[in-house]
This record gives sequence, C-alpha cells and structure tokens, in this order.
Amino acid sequence: MLDRSMASLRSLTERVQEHAAPAAAAAQEHHGAAAAGEHAEEWGTEVMMHHVVDSNIWEFKPFGEIPLPTLPAFNIGGLEVDLSITKHVLFLMFAAVLTIVTMFFAARSTQRLENGEKAPRGILNGIEAFYLYLRDDVVMANIGRGGERFVPLVITFFFFILYANLLGLIPFGATATGNIMVTAALAIIALVVIETAGFIALGPMGYAKTVFFLPPGLPGPLKPVTLLIMAPVELIAKFSKIMALAIRLFANMTAGHFVILAFMGLILTYGSMVGQGLFGTTVGAATILGSMGLALFVMMLEIFIALLQAYIFAMLVSVFIGLIRHAH
Repeated sequence: MLDRSMASLRSLTERVQEHAAPAAAAAQEHHGAAAAGEHAEEWGTEVMMHHVVDSNIWEFKPFGEIPLPTLPAFNIGGLEVDLSITKHVLFLMFAAVLTIVTMFFAARSTQRLENGEKAPRGILNGIEAFYLYLRDDVVMANIGRGGERFVPLVITFFFFILYANLLGLIPFGATATGNIMVTAALAIIALVVIETAGFIALGPMGYAKTVFFLPPGLPGPLKPVTLLIMAPVELIAKFSKIMALAIRLFANMTAGHFVILAFMGLILTYGSMVGQGLFGTTVGAATILGSMGLALFVMMLEIFIALLQAYIFAMLVSVFIGLIRHAH
C-alpha cells in the first residue's frame, strides 16, 4: 500500500514538473520582453528631446544637478521678456569667454611677431593659421576692397559658433547652436550688418535698387508690372538667405545629437537580451558593439560638422556682404 502511494506521488510530481517547465520558460521570455519594452519605453522621444532642449537645470547625472538662476519676467509692450539663465545661455557665455580668450592670445602673439620676436607655437600657431586663412581667403576674397572692416566680425562669428558647437560634444555639455532662437539671433545680427553695409556702400538710391530693381531697356508699360512682381521677390530673398543661415546651423547640430542618442537607445533596448540564451546573447552583444561603434563614428563626424558649420556661416556672411556692396 505504501509502495503504491509513493509511486502515485512520484507520478504526480513528474506531471506537475512537465506542466511547470513551459510556464517558467514562458514567464522568463515574458520578463525579458517586458524588460526590453521597458527600456524602449524609457528611451523614447521624450528622453531624447530632454537631452536636446533648453532647461533651467544643469544636469550632472548620476552625480546630481545644479539649478540655474531664475529672474522674474517683465513685459515690454505686451511682450513677456525672461532673462533667466538657462543651460543654453550658460554655454553661450562659455563660448563667448573662450572666443575672447582666443582672440586675446592671438592678438598678443601677432603683436610679438610684429616686434621681431619668435613666431607662436602649438595652439597659438594653429589659431593664427585659422585667422590668416579666414581673413585672406574668406573675408577679403569675397568682400574685396574695404573688406578689412568686416574681418573682426566674421572671425568672431567663426570662433564663437565653433566653440558653441564643440561644447555640446563634451560630457555634461549643451549645444546652444541646437536652439533655433540662438541661431536666429546670430542670423539677425548678420542681416543687420549685411543690409547696413549695402546701404553705406550704395547710398539710399543704390540700396533701394536692391529691392526695386528694373532691368535696363525695359519698356515703360512693363515697369509697374515688373516692380509689382519682383519687389516682393527681392524682399523675400533678403530674409530667406538669413533664414537659411539659421535653419542650416540649427538643423545640422540637432540632427547629429539625435542620431547619437538613437544609437545609445539601441544599446539600452537590446542590451537586456544578453543572458537570454545563445541567440539572445549573440543579438544583444552584436547590437551593443555595433551601436557603440556607430555612435563613436557619428561623434567623430560631429566634430568635423561643428568646424564645417562655423566655416559655412562665416563664408556665407562674407559672400552676402560682398554681393550687396557690389549689387547691380
């Protein structure tokens, strides 16, 4: 009797184990999928936007964060003005300080060279090479005679934008030029300088012809029609060139950060597959290594783009100044 009871108990235990094994495997698979889904949900669009948009907090995760000073807003003509220090404003200040320091040491090394001392070495030699190239092959080559007055502005644009771009690539940094308001402000400054330079070089009547232009030899009846069509087009062209400056710089700096963040998100999403069998481990490890390699490649590309976008901005400002000074 006892033997029959023990045999029945062993049979029941075996049947329970047979049913429990698939359920445990299914639970493990469900847990792995849930973990992957949780990481995917955590690293979504909102998290990526959080790393790109402006903020009143300077984060040092996982070490903490620094609240930035907040000033009370005030109204000017119904427009609310907030001069609080944000993360992008802070890094604009860093870029401005770096630009001032760079120009100070570059000017001092140039003065020493003029006094017959030794030529600068190392970083100062590289800065001097950049300065001479921008002065001779960018500003003077595109503006021509009288272009020396615009050399300080264009070179300041270049170094300021370059530093603002590069500061977003360091740990705990922020790319201020990834903010459309920042690039729009730079473009507006360029617009004022370009149009003022044209007005001074051409005079009131000559400047008016840059908007109200009539081709020589045009019949009298066609002049009003031409002005009606072409004047709005010329006026829009003045602003569209400047909008292109702002949008190009903003879009290029923002896009690179999103690509890097997307690759980092793949690491979090598929990294949970490591340890879930041979296939899961293989896929997870391959995804992690591939994402890290691609993210590193894009980061190196971002350094080149930071330099390229600063150069393009400085080059186009010089081109636009030269065009309007020699218009028609």
